[in-house]
Amino acid sequence: MVDSVVKELDAASKTPTAPAVAKPAVVKASLPPVEANHHEAGVAHPLDGDGLAALMETTTARIGVGRAGTRPRTSDLLRFQADLAVTKDTLNRVVDPGLLAEFGLFAVRTMIEGGTEEYLRRPDLGRRLSAEAKATLAARCVKNPDIQLCVGDGLSARAIEANLSKIFPVIRDGCATAGLSLGTPFFIERCRVGVMNDIGDVLDPKVLILLIGERPGLGRAESMSAYMGYRPHAGLSDADRDVICNIFDGGGVNPLEAGAYALRLAQKMITAQASGIKLRLSEEHS
Repeated sequence: MVDSVVKELDAASKTPTAPAVAKPAVVKASLPPVEANHHEAGVAHPLDGDGLAALMETTTARIGVGRAGTRPRTSDLLRFQADLAVTKDTLNRVVDPGLLAEFGLFAVRTMIEGGTEEYLRRPDLGRRLSAEAKATLAARCVKNPDIQLCVGDGLSARAIEANLSKIFPVIRDGCATAGLSLGTPFFIERCRVGVMNDIGDVLDPKVLILLIGERPGLGRAESMSAYMGYRPHAGLSDADRDVICNIFDGGGVNPLEAGAYALRLAQKMITAQASGIKLRLSEEHS
């Protein structure tokens, strides 16, 4: 397009076009795959190459990337920028409505009304259900179930999209097998973990399980957590909850295993009538 505009201007001014000057070839740096960035050492002449490779295999963290002088290598810098873009993208992403429909999840909202910026700046509002949400839950949900399963976008909608189809059936079917009643599942938009207290006040389940997207790391947007609490209500804190974190395929807790473990933990909570620190103390004294 630029060349055509230049030709039109030249023709209009009737000025002879200067001979084209050859431009040096531009070498484009290719973006390495994630696997190469995380599992191939970029350190030149490491003292213990096998040890470094073994260390890198134990984590998805950005280690052993090497450098060019005092700066990161071009490929590593490009990967860093790409991973940062993934993180920013997931903060503004919304969960696919088709996925929610697949599992029969209706949506309610917290007190966040100002979009992503308010959600990031006011976590306190994300811990409270809106008045409309409370009324909806009271009208549509089963009260006093053994297990109440909820899903929230949290800080990564991508985490829900990556894991829900695997972990949800495990918990749902596991409740039926274990003879535990399952409440009406639903989805909470712009929620924080503390919203469990408001849900507990409305529905009074024995155990509440909240599947929520974790804070995304660089290039890691699919990590989900399952927060759990026994009879949550206003005034409880993280000390009263348990969590299964880093749920994702390929380096985290397998979603299928996480679902099975969540169900076993819920049974422990019901038996001990406690969760969090109180559950730990009851196990120590049993």
